[in-house]
Amino acid sequence: MADLHIVRTHKLGLAKARKIAFDWAGQVERDLGMECTYEEGRSADLVRFTRSGVQGELQVTKDKFELDARLGFLLGAFKGRIEAEIVKLLDTMLPPTAKPVARKAAPRK
Repeated sequence: MADLHIVRTHKLGLAKARKIAFDWAGQVERDLGMECTYEEGRSADLVRFTRSGVQGELQVTKDKFELDARLGFLLGAFKGRIEAEIVKLLDTMLPPTAKPVARKAAPRK
């Protein structure tokens, strides 16, 4: 299995970020065949998404979008391509001021 972790910071506040997240959920349902559930919270919202071979969630706060997904064995081979598509979609929907968060290097074994 392969894991994806994508973070984008922003300065939109929760109300505007919530609208973008809701639109994102609709788009991945239409374009990628995902099934999404949306849970609004006081300080954060959670979009859970799933389809055959993929499950994950997008947490939305007043200053951050954080996506975690687990790809099944077959889709794990396409991790780079899938990650690129998700990043492209998020970056298209977020304003240009949203910033990617640098990833920490995985510890060497």
